[in-house]
Amino acid sequence: MLNRRHLRIKIFHALYAYFQQSKESLDKGEKELFHSIAKMREMYISLLLIFVEIAHQANLHIEEKKKKKLPSQEDLNPNMRFVENALIVQLQQNQALKNATEKEKIGWGGQQEMMKKMYRLLTETEEYKSYMEAPETDYETDRQVIINLFKTHVVNHEPLQQYFEDNSIYWVDDLDLASSMALKTFKSFGEKSGSDHPVLELYKDPEDEQQFVRHLYRQTILQSEENEALINAKAENWDMERIALLDMILMKMALSEAREFRQIPTKVTLNEYIEISKYYSTPKSNTFINGILDKLFAEMKESGMIKKTGRGLIEN
Repeated sequence: MLNRRHLRIKIFHALYAYFQQSKESLDKGEKELFHSIAKMREMYISLLLIFVEIAHQANLHIEEKKKKKLPSQEDLNPNMRFVENALIVQLQQNQALKNATEKEKIGWGGQQEMMKKMYRLLTETEEYKSYMEAPETDYETDRQVIINLFKTHVVNHEPLQQYFEDNSIYWVDDLDLASSMALKTFKSFGEKSGSDHPVLELYKDPEDEQQFVRHLYRQTILQSEENEALINAKAENWDMERIALLDMILMKMALSEAREFRQIPTKVTLNEYIEISKYYSTPKSNTFINGILDKLFAEMKESGMIKKTGRGLIEN
C-alpha cells in the first residue's frame, strides 16, 4: 500500500503539473491526481503477474522442446525447478490476485513477445543458472531467487520500462513505487501462505488517506501566494527567480502540511520533504530547503500559525 511519503510524491507530481500548465482548474487537477494514484494499483498488480507470465512462457518453451523431431534426453526430462518455484505457484493460485486481474482486466496477454524475451534474458543470468543447478532448494531459496531476479533484471528491463511509459503518462515516475510494493508483497509470502494470502491495497485507511491527499493538494494551491511570500522573506540575498520550481513546490507543500495537519509533527514534515528533495531536486536543494523551512517553522510556531495537538505534539 502507499505510505504517506508515496502520497506526498504523487501530490508533488500533480502540483508540478498544475503550476507548469498555467494553473488549470483545481478540480480537474485533483481528479487527475486521484486517477494517477488509482493507476498505481494497476501497475502494482501487473508487476505481481510478471513471474506468472514468465513461468507460462517457460512451460511453452519446455513443451516445444519435447515436440522436436529428435528431442534429447534433457528435452524429454526438463528441469522444472523454475516453473514449479513455490512463490510463483503461490502467485498463480492467489485468489486476491485473480480477483484483481479479472475485475480490473489486467494481464500480459498482449505482450507475449516481450515476456518471451524477458524469460530468455533471465535464463542467461547467474542468479537463474545457480538456482537451476543447485543440488537442492527450499522455500526460502525459491522466494529469494524471484526477489533477486525482480530487483536486478525485471524492473531494469528496458522494454518493460518503455511499455509502462508508452501506456500511461502516470507510469513514467511510478515504477520505483510500484516495484517497492511488489517486493513487499513477495517478501510477505511464507511457506504456509495459502490462496487467501492478501495482496496490498492502495490505502491503509482509504478515507483518512484520501482526505490527506485532497486537503494537502488543495491547500498547497490555495496558500501558494502566501507561502511563497513567507519563503521569499527568508531567502535572504537569493534571487527568487533562481529558486528551482521543484524546490519552491516542496517548500509550499511543507508549509501547508505543517499548518493544516495538526497531528503531524513538524520534524516529520521537515524530514519528509528534505528526503523527497534528495531524489527529485538539485544536490544542494536539501540544505537550502532545510534552512528555509527550519526558520519558518520556528517563527510560525511562535506566531501561532502552526499549532500541533495530540499526545507529545503540543508545542509552546
